[in-house]
Amino acid sequence: MLLLNALSIIIPIAALLVGLAVGYLITATILKKAVIKEETALLEEAKEKAEVIKKERILQAKEKFLQMKDEHEKACNDRKRELASAENRVNQLKQDANKKMEEAQRKSKEVQTAQQHLESQLETFNKKKAELDRVYEEETKKLETISGLSAKEAKEQLVELIKEEAQADAMVYVKEVTEEAKMSASQTAKKIVLETIQRTASETAIENTVSVFNIENDEIKGRIIGREGRNIRTLESMTGVEIIIDDSPDAILISGFDPIRREVARLSLQKLVVDGRIHPARIEEVVHKVEKQVDQEIMETGKRTAIDLGVHNLNPELIKMIGRMKYRTSYGQNLLQHSIETAKLCATMAAELGLNVKAAKRAGLLHDIGKVAENEEELPHAILGMKVAERLKEKPDICNAIGAHHEEIEMDNMISPIVQVCDAISGARPGARREVVEAYIQRLNKLEEMAMSYPGVVKTYAIQAGRELRVIVGADKVTDQDADRIAYDLSKQIQTEMTYPGQIKITVIRETRAVQYAK
Repeated sequence: MLLLNALSIIIPIAALLVGLAVGYLITATILKKAVIKEETALLEEAKEKAEVIKKERILQAKEKFLQMKDEHEKACNDRKRELASAENRVNQLKQDANKKMEEAQRKSKEVQTAQQHLESQLETFNKKKAELDRVYEEETKKLETISGLSAKEAKEQLVELIKEEAQADAMVYVKEVTEEAKMSASQTAKKIVLETIQRTASETAIENTVSVFNIENDEIKGRIIGREGRNIRTLESMTGVEIIIDDSPDAILISGFDPIRREVARLSLQKLVVDGRIHPARIEEVVHKVEKQVDQEIMETGKRTAIDLGVHNLNPELIKMIGRMKYRTSYGQNLLQHSIETAKLCATMAAELGLNVKAAKRAGLLHDIGKVAENEEELPHAILGMKVAERLKEKPDICNAIGAHHEEIEMDNMISPIVQVCDAISGARPGARREVVEAYIQRLNKLEEMAMSYPGVVKTYAIQAGRELRVIVGADKVTDQDADRIAYDLSKQIQTEMTYPGQIKITVIRETRAVQYAK
């Protein structure tokens, strides 16, 4: 019974195990077949893809090969064409060389033929020459026998006779030409000078040493004077002029030999009156501004003058010197007007003589720049102007014309005498110059230069027509005792070296200023 129960339990378990084993085997077999089938499918797909890629690569390789083949064929064709072209050129050169060689051979044959012909003619000529020489000798002997002279003596007598006749004829001709040249030269020179003077219009310009400043009423005059005259003293010390306030209604006189100083003083007074604030500090400020304004106006005047005359490429320093001529005089004649007139005269005369008009005009404009040189040396103004022009790279003919217009140096070109003549023409016009004024200004300039030679002197001003010399010294460089000594030494030097009417008052001014700014 127990065995049956055990078998009833074991048999189902065994059957179950057998079923499981059979099921596993069947499942494993099915799965294996599925895997094999899937692998086969993947392999087939991979083969198909590989075949497609292979075909694509083969096509690309064929296309690349065809492309390279075309490029190679194209390069070969180009090379063939180049070689064919080079071969054609070589053939052409060979043909040209052959032609030239044939031409050279032909010419060589012609030259040989001509040479043979010339040799034949030369031989004939030598025979004829020998025959002529023989006949000449025979005829010469016959003439010597007849005349009783040798051939050499006859030749010398003939030469002497011809020489005397030629000299006589030449002297007559030279005399006639010289007389005619003198007459025509004199007439031509007079004509040129007269036409030059007539064609150049000029006005007489006489400068004086006094400027008039008009005012509206006496109240403004009092404000200009200031308390105890401090305003007018400041203005005089800053500008170096003398302010003359007399009983003349509505007018103040500005006296000074330097036109630039008078212009600075006049413009400063004008600005101060318009502004209304008139006191020493404001006067100093305005004077400094006006000095800069005048310097700028000097440059503008120089540029405008050069442009009007058509003189270009001037050095800026020369332009400034031309502008300064406006405020200078030459024997009372305005120096700028004189230079412009001389330049126009030079241009006209150079045109009449067929010379360089631009160079003549340039030399005429610059001929008196030595009179406005800032660093004045102990040289004539013509030589000083020439040195300035040389330093500023002017051409040699211009420099020579400047330096030679008063004959201090020798003239070496045709422009120099033109400048000399035109300078004399401009200065010789009736009323153009007044030598007394020029001598007076030179005396005042010498006074100021003499005072500036002392150590510690800052500024010097000759005022009251040269009857007073004001010397401003630096308080940090000169003591009170030094100021007395400068005044004494200067008075003795003036007495010794200068000639002047009356007496000259020397005033040495030494002042100390303490300036601070409140911020």
